[in-house]
Amino acid sequence: MRLNGKIALITGGANGIGLATAERFAREGAKIILWDVSDKGIEVVERLGREGYEAIFKQVSVTDQGEVEQAVAEGREYFGRIDILINNAGITRDRTLLKMSKQEWDDVIGVNLTGVFNCTQAVAPVMKEQSYGRIVSASSNVAIRGNYGQTNYVATKSAIIGMTKVWAMELGRYGITANCIAPGFIHTAMTDAMPEEVRKQSIPHIPLGRWGFPEDIASGYLYLSSDEASFVSGICLTIDGGAAR
Repeated sequence: MRLNGKIALITGGANGIGLATAERFAREGAKIILWDVSDKGIEVVERLGREGYEAIFKQVSVTDQGEVEQAVAEGREYFGRIDILINNAGITRDRTLLKMSKQEWDDVIGVNLTGVFNCTQAVAPVMKEQSYGRIVSASSNVAIRGNYGQTNYVATKSAIIGMTKVWAMELGRYGITANCIAPGFIHTAMTDAMPEEVRKQSIPHIPLGRWGFPEDIASGYLYLSSDEASFVSGICLTIDGGAAR
């Protein structure tokens, strides 16, 4: 029970990596505040409840600062505190530089970057008051190596690494750690929608010879959220089977 009694807020928690993280955290003793733009989160918390875990759901767009602040206040009122923030929500709108529309740029920046800023800025004062907090955000190994057709996505994931280092400096004095995770190719609905040929071509570049699973990333989130990582702050943990270069 590595998170026994902790309150964990997970964005983008209704599917994929976020869902796997919510399930893992619940099994490790955390109480879950689940956010997603999809109402599928209702089914998730109902199922967790039937399994004996405590979880609440709120349909939230992380791009809406007022909505985020209200949802943080509600979550804190319900559980009394927020110990862990997992900034997991993210989207892709892939297009090469010469074809990318302003809307495709804005959409990805809004969710993947501004959304992370909104959530962290809203939760950090709660953690400061508690003199305790764990902030873990989703970057990507493409932030390190780049990726064709992902100017917008790579820009956001690179910025996450930089913001994380700043937050580690600014918030450490309050007992708050800030870290991020850089997943590689992971089996989720988003990546499974990629063309089969593209997925096959990626395998030779992964030393372990396979894609990862959402549970692999959930394990990384768990470590950085636990007291085992109490002296770990400002890092980006790459989980990609050795593919980053």
